[in-house]
Amino acid sequence: MILFPRYPLAEGLTISRAINGLWQIADLERDGHEFDLDRAALAMSPYVEAGLTTFDMADHYGSAEVIAGMFGGERTERLTKWTKKPGAVSREDVREAVERSLKRLRTGRIDLLQFHAWTYADPSWLDALFHLQELKREGLIRHLGLTNFDTAHLRIAVRSGIEIVSNQVSFSLLDQRAASAMSDLCVAHNIRLLAYGTLLGGFLTEAWLGHDEPEWDKVATWSQMKYGRFIRAAGGWDAFQLLLRRIDEVATRHGVPMATVASRWVLDHQSVAAVIVGTRLSRSAHIEDTLRIFALKLDAEDRKILAKGRKSLKTIPGDCGDEYRKPPYLTASGDLSHHLDAMPPPYPVKPGPKGRTLVLSGTPWEPLAGFSRGHRLDDRIWISGTTATHGERAIGGNDARAQFDFIVDKIEGALISLGATLDDVVRTRVFVRNVYDWEDVARAHGERFRHVMPANTMVQAGLIGDEYLVEVEAEAVVSS
Repeated sequence: MILFPRYPLAEGLTISRAINGLWQIADLERDGHEFDLDRAALAMSPYVEAGLTTFDMADHYGSAEVIAGMFGGERTERLTKWTKKPGAVSREDVREAVERSLKRLRTGRIDLLQFHAWTYADPSWLDALFHLQELKREGLIRHLGLTNFDTAHLRIAVRSGIEIVSNQVSFSLLDQRAASAMSDLCVAHNIRLLAYGTLLGGFLTEAWLGHDEPEWDKVATWSQMKYGRFIRAAGGWDAFQLLLRRIDEVATRHGVPMATVASRWVLDHQSVAAVIVGTRLSRSAHIEDTLRIFALKLDAEDRKILAKGRKSLKTIPGDCGDEYRKPPYLTASGDLSHHLDAMPPPYPVKPGPKGRTLVLSGTPWEPLAGFSRGHRLDDRIWISGTTATHGERAIGGNDARAQFDFIVDKIEGALISLGATLDDVVRTRVFVRNVYDWEDVARAHGERFRHVMPANTMVQAGLIGDEYLVEVEAEAVVSS
């Protein structure tokens, strides 16, 4: 039997390069279905014996953490996630979430705690990460990771001093959003990707080659519901079949399953530490097929063939994780209804004089200098000059681009709180301390506002506060 190579993800944490993903536990337990936890825990043993010792789970993957806790952690690496609810978060909230996972896993320290945020317009995602870092230093967490973070916000976290070792994102022959800017940033900061969705919930296999397009409202699993949306966003079933035929061509050349080819292609990227293979404990096991990934080496001709299969596909829109934060929502339900009940406004508002509405972001400068973050009168909104300040923290370190993206998040949060969005912005003014930062900031402005194209001015200015490299103000008109 082939033993899987292992990857030193971070100090004291070496993982198998194929990770057993336990998302399917939630699917097996949906609609109140009873699942044999003892049997599932016993079913982890063959994977461990084969060298597949790393298991990925989450606080919301049904009983996954409980099952992993029942099996024990001496021979395994257990990676879990915390998905914070929208809204403010305290140190006590974060500790409670971590201790809940510790109890379910029956351990004193989590090997890798991966954090997911539903929105960046609410800066509490940073509060949560700062609190998690405190718990890491306390010893309750070995290492911190992220899940479904985009490039801009991974940069903000890292530049703000959060010690991140990984980002778990969708990455496949069909979804290559992680292959460019995200990979470059990860390599630059010694962060590695944990790639899920590499088989699109089983769609990148022989079972669907030459198959008629399924009735999407009747597919069997949440995973198939989700990745069916990816397939349609990438150009539809016919374009997808062209990709499948090319994968099959490469698989036939090497005498391996199509899944082996699809997984190997992702794993060959420098930024990728491991691929996550969905595991339906006690229901089905594909251990031998998984182990074949490392007996395969793709050559230049294989890559040409696979590139031909991708030519008819459209690019999945946005950056990593955007499927959970903006339309089109490429989730199982096509929206966030199965994840969230509500999304509270990021900042508090209060009435102002003469029928105006004010929004406050909580920086110490607002009460000191007597101004609001945003000011709405009828259909017009004015956003004050905004720096990368959160409470009393300066965010983004000495990275002007990271500061700019956090500033735009603050502006977006203020607009949302006043009943508007970034789409309503008609004017921006950008002030940079150092003229050599202008291009990075301009490119970041393009990424955030290209769909709106507001009137814009950028000038070099002597900003107040040595830590601030960028300041931005904005105006918006709310369409009826």
